[in-house]
Amino acid sequence: MGLEHHHRDIQGGAARAAVFGMSDGLTTNVSLILGVAGASATSGFVRVAGLAGLIACSFSMAAGEYLSMRAQTELFEDELDLERREIRRRPESERRELANIYRARGVDSATADRLATEMMRDPELALETHAREELGINPASLGSPIAAAVSSFLTFAIGALLPLLPWFFGRGDGAVVASIVLGAVAAVAVGAGLSRFTRRSAVWSALRQLLIVAVAAGLTYGVGRLLGTSAT
Repeated sequence: MGLEHHHRDIQGGAARAAVFGMSDGLTTNVSLILGVAGASATSGFVRVAGLAGLIACSFSMAAGEYLSMRAQTELFEDELDLERREIRRRPESERRELANIYRARGVDSATADRLATEMMRDPELALETHAREELGINPASLGSPIAAAVSSFLTFAIGALLPLLPWFFGRGDGAVVASIVLGAVAAVAVGAGLSRFTRRSAVWSALRQLLIVAVAAGLTYGVGRLLGTSAT
């Protein structure tokens, strides 16, 4: 008896928003914190800047994710409504269209006609089939804008909070080093977690995420040092 395999639902937006939210939160705030710290700011100022970045960017990410997913969902729904009307008004034309799709994929003419006729017997099955074959979407899995927004907000905030934590308990070079260490560890964890969705090498994904965070943080720290020195 063969083993069954199941594909994951990758069309919904919540999982994608969670991964990118965590990555963006970490990259954004570790860069902001080190940039401000590089300018020789006080620990209190770094905390305020980090918290402001966390709050403002979390809401911005959530709003952007919601609007993006809402627009995508509305577009899909509009296309599905159009397809539903066409199936109701011109069933034979839609049946021929579906048969032609099967033929274009290498199915022989008689089998393509038989499959298309069978699919068109049930209006809902016909809609689902046309949506998959013509639009490349699953009508039952269009994604939730609210779930994507909430997921993006929470994971961005978590990612942004990690490099800020040392500044609640320390200051100066010690807090800078702790932020770098926490940021690096979190970057590796986020990259490895991303590989579970992409099914790519966990090592490569972790190193890529670490490199992105390191470059962004290093540049902003350098800019902070430069501006802090020139301002004195």
